[in-house]
Amino acid sequence: MECMVNQIDAFTSEPGQGNPAGVILNGDDYSEEQMQNIAAEVGFNECVFVCASNEADIKLRYFTPGHETPLCGHATVGAIYLLSQPMAKDQEWKIETGAGILNVLYQKETQSITMEQSAATFIPFEGDPERIAQILGIQMTDLAEGLPLTYGNTGSWTFIVPVKNEAVLDKMTPLEKEFPKILSEMPRSSIHPFAFVEGEEDVYSARHFSSPFSGTTEDSVTGTASGVMAAYLLNHRYSEEAEKQIFIRQGKHVGREGELTVLAKKSEDGHHNVSITGTACKNKTFSVRIN
Repeated sequence: MECMVNQIDAFTSEPGQGNPAGVILNGDDYSEEQMQNIAAEVGFNECVFVCASNEADIKLRYFTPGHETPLCGHATVGAIYLLSQPMAKDQEWKIETGAGILNVLYQKETQSITMEQSAATFIPFEGDPERIAQILGIQMTDLAEGLPLTYGNTGSWTFIVPVKNEAVLDKMTPLEKEFPKILSEMPRSSIHPFAFVEGEEDVYSARHFSSPFSGTTEDSVTGTASGVMAAYLLNHRYSEEAEKQIFIRQGKHVGREGELTVLAKKSEDGHHNVSITGTACKNKTFSVRIN
């Protein structure tokens, strides 16, 4: 059996940049085992399978080469971009995901996709910050002062690590196999370090290191982790504001640069609402053979 895969590069308008997602439009034709095999064969950080839904317009299932994940930002952007191309006007989508039913808006004129994420939740890190620095190949003095290390989730878990500047991001050499030992509260979590961009208001630079269980090493431009990051900053840097929009650049360390906008809004229950906005473009279509 052959599976047709559409490579959509998310958070960029330039093919070969941004974050590649494998979009499979006929997801219902495959078993869960076959979906996992396809994702492993393709090798992207995420493949997304478009399936029928009884609760929403479509159901999206997301697979890394190593496992299924509840939600993926760049793969959602890729899928909605591809599905919306034949349409002559803006399109609102309601999507069923492992993180709940979410709203996504495609805007034809700008070719941009705005994706709602799950409400942000956080879990404190009880471990040793020095060990976090060690597994990232940096020093304790490289960590940003006055900002906590914490786990966050707007659909999937990541570990937030604020550092002093972009130079710290540049010198990171992560020891991915050590992640589960240090992240004992959430051993399957990825790690998302970021820094303020000096001289540019509300602009940030980030990297994203995958969990060793995922079968990948570093994600170029991340959607869900960017949402978590914006909610984190609303808590700890913009705490006097009701909402905040930030801009994130990512991907230069893996040669696939991209950018996105994130809006975080405070809610009465403390679980801030988050949406991300970015563009995408078609790269190519190819096939993979599965059993």
